Amino acid sequence: MRDFSTEPFDEELVHNAITVANLAPSGANIQPWRFVVVRDARLKERIRRGAEDEERAFYESRASREWLAALEPLGTDWRKPHLEAAPYLIVVFEEHRSSKTPKPYYVKESVGIAVGFLLAALHEAGLAALTHTPSPMRFLNEILERPSWERPFAVIPVGLPAPDARVPDITKKSAAEVTVWMDA
Repeated sequence: MRDFSTEPFDEELVHNAITVANLAPSGANIQPWRFVVVRDARLKERIRRGAEDEERAFYESRASREWLAALEPLGTDWRKPHLEAAPYLIVVFEEHRSSKTPKPYYVKESVGIAVGFLLAALHEAGLAALTHTPSPMRFLNEILERPSWERPFAVIPVGLPAPDARVPDITKKSAAEVTVWMDA
């Protein structure tokens, strides 16, 4: 869902979702994540420009034909206006070791679980969200003034869906297709 409403909603919903995400399990309980909430229009515009630069390169030269064919039914391209349209961007960073932080364990796994908690909490609150992962994403460190030991993991636009929101017509595998039961 990439079509966001300009209708305001209670910011407490975003706070609550981050609180839930922060409860996620992590290697040695180090919690190697940082959630940067962006509301400022100028910052969102800079993030959009940086993301579109990376996405343009991806669509024009980095992605294989097979990958582009897999993306075609979703109707995506290098343009990312939803990064400015969404009332909030939550940029999630992985925290790696520095002189100021303890050694983290299972960073990607831990941050991935926290993002899953975050997305589920946002959904339960009635908000629309999606994960955006331009690659590379280091431009986010500069724009958001994050230290070098933090590495961008995902950009999550958040808001209410627009009344005329378009959602790709996709299907999911059934639970039976993705589950293997091992009985004695």
